[in-house]
Amino acid sequence: MRPVIYQLFVRHFSNDNTGGIPWGSKEENGCGTFNGINDAALQALADMGVTHVWLTGVLRHATQTDYSAYGLPANPACVVKGRAGSPYAVTDYFDLDPDLAENPAERRAEFEALLRRCRRRGLTPMMDFIPNHVSRSYASRIRPEYSFGATDDTRSFFSYNNSFYYLSPHDSDCEMQLPDGVFDPERGCGRVTGNNAATWTPAAHDWYETVKLNYGCDYTHGPHAAAALPGIGAREEAVPRTWLLMDAVLAWWQEMGVGGFRCDMAHMVPPAFWRWAIARARLRDENTLFLAEAYNDYMSLCGGDVHRELLAAGFNGIYDSPAYDTLRGIIGGTRWANDLDRHDHSESQNFYHGVRYLENHDEQRLPKWNGQSAPYAALCAAQFAATAGPVLVYNGQEVGEAAEGAGGYGGDNGRTSIFDYTSLPRLQHWRNGGACDGAAMTAEERSLRDFTAAFLPLLQHPALANGTFYGLNWANRATVGFGREADDSIGGHRLFAFLRHARKARATVLVLCNLSETEDYATALHIPLHAQEWAGKKPVPAKEFSFVNLLHPEGAPLCATSEQLASTGLPLTIPAGESLVLEWN
Repeated sequence: MRPVIYQLFVRHFSNDNTGGIPWGSKEENGCGTFNGINDAALQALADMGVTHVWLTGVLRHATQTDYSAYGLPANPACVVKGRAGSPYAVTDYFDLDPDLAENPAERRAEFEALLRRCRRRGLTPMMDFIPNHVSRSYASRIRPEYSFGATDDTRSFFSYNNSFYYLSPHDSDCEMQLPDGVFDPERGCGRVTGNNAATWTPAAHDWYETVKLNYGCDYTHGPHAAAALPGIGAREEAVPRTWLLMDAVLAWWQEMGVGGFRCDMAHMVPPAFWRWAIARARLRDENTLFLAEAYNDYMSLCGGDVHRELLAAGFNGIYDSPAYDTLRGIIGGTRWANDLDRHDHSESQNFYHGVRYLENHDEQRLPKWNGQSAPYAALCAAQFAATAGPVLVYNGQEVGEAAEGAGGYGGDNGRTSIFDYTSLPRLQHWRNGGACDGAAMTAEERSLRDFTAAFLPLLQHPALANGTFYGLNWANRATVGFGREADDSIGGHRLFAFLRHARKARATVLVLCNLSETEDYATALHIPLHAQEWAGKKPVPAKEFSFVNLLHPEGAPLCATSEQLASTGLPLTIPAGESLVLEWN
């Protein structure tokens, strides 16, 4: 089954409080809970075609909210971004965020009940695994024997079994001066930030609230240092201590029932660790899904091709950021739909393992792309139907959540703040106080969600789940009406067309996407004889083929002979922002 993953940010998803103020407290703005993700919500996600639910932000992390009554006082404000805090500044890998429990003392029981509810609905629960960094305030209360840094040589920048990287000089006069104040626990003993800033004065754009973990190599030497680490079958006594701690983290949550992990900034961790850790995790549960957020950037320890290295280490999927960036460049930018073909070659490793997304917690909401309304249906088809890899849908995307206004720390940046207590007002219309029946949705919200619920299940169609790719834009550049702007001499500016074919299943789907926000296009799509042969359709001149709209199967099919497809083309009209998903019979 092709993974269709719903990123469910617990703090937001089940928060039914309306209104709220920037930088508001939990009491003022409300907060979602594990119990708020009820059976009705999970069944609706399953019906929408979701296979996995990524429960985001569930680990206990640095926060300004005081839970002293439960032995968890507020963290120093200088190491907390926002009021609620970043879920990627973890303070205990073995604990859960007390914000998310109706009874904080029973947060584990409430979380385990949520995992069981997911499984009963056929949904595999996932969570974040954040291997590169922890909060500056990290201290495990649940498993203190697995605390980081307890045996570190703090006078060494790097040591094989150290948990952290330490700044020099070691002097009581040295202060860890963060943008919002001095962090006194690191006076004279400073640590490198999560984004590799080796400085006593990290800047506001640094991950200053976090510290980088050491996996047994000096990150300043890049991938070459990582190449000397132990192999996949190394004995426990031979591997760095951080490896053992992280393996214990994965085992803890697997035993509780978590079936997958979205691994944060995976390229900043040595591939040798991933090979070792994923192999051990799969001995505990062979079906565990591992997704990597990873990029080819200067912080990578992967060397060469990041995707190739991490797939070889055992990951099921890697973020396909180049495809996302190209789509962003088409909507309100200078890129063309023709540019999409280069991301979708069937022989590419990304074709089967690239994680495709339109939104996630790091990216702007679709309505804020370049200040324009985004053509949602066309983007879904162009991004998700063109490959066979995992698909990621961010909560609220399906109803057009717009991240309107400043939620707090992040400001008014087109993103739903992950640092603050806030809500998803459009998703609340669907949740309708927990009934999850959509009774309060606007017509626009209902239309978007209805499309999503019709489209996502189609990704399990044999042609879209496993089939190979044949791009048709090259054959239609001279076709009249094929997505041309007024001054374009060739087509393919705004229309993207392709075939997907599964040979064993003898299944073929034709997809056409109109990426224009304003222009309808009437055209005749050419499908050359070579493409017909590739799709297993014997090109007999008088033979008529039918094309059934899978999004609206009740309608009359489009028909054309083999000769017409190759010469005059398949006549069709596609409205602005829409997509056609046609089964070729």
